Amino acid sequence: MPAASVAQRSPSANEAAPDAQPPTSLPLVTVRRRLAALVYEAVLLFGVIFAAGLAFSLVLQQRNGYTHHRLMAAWIALVAGIYFVGMWHRGGQTLPMKTWRLRVVGRDNAPPSLARATLRYFAAWLWFLPPLALHPLLNLSVPHTLVLEVAWFALWAVSARFAPGRQFLHDRIVGTRVVAVLR
Repeated sequence: MPAASVAQRSPSANEAAPDAQPPTSLPLVTVRRRLAALVYEAVLLFGVIFAAGLAFSLVLQQRNGYTHHRLMAAWIALVAGIYFVGMWHRGGQTLPMKTWRLRVVGRDNAPPSLARATLRYFAAWLWFLPPLALHPLLNLSVPHTLVLEVAWFALWAVSARFAPGRQFLHDRIVGTRVVAVLR
């Protein structure tokens, strides 16, 4: 029976509920589809970060980018964390994930718990932080750091192609998966 019809039929009294299905019963999502959703997520996140930065600047009457720049970075990371953790925990989807019909689930195929969604947010920073941490440590120029960042990002994305279930490393670390939504 095709996966779509299996996911849509109602279980009988002897069958387990759909949430109790083994992880392999949910359709895999291609790396390309998840990266396309990530691009849409970046566009939406730009607006969220812009609004958070504007609010920060207005409240603290920030006149230039160097004043309170570390505090502003922490504020933006907090706002982005609240956005992602809240969306993943509440329904397993952000707006771009709904558009691309993707959902984050835990081992039980339900949206991740608050703790697991929070861990996923921090683990997802591994997409960016290692090359950025090398910038001051190795006294790299900005162009060299950007090249290193792009190479790291590409390596991270390609690693999912060869991983079980085609999941990114941060999902494998935390115990979450991105699955297709059948509708």
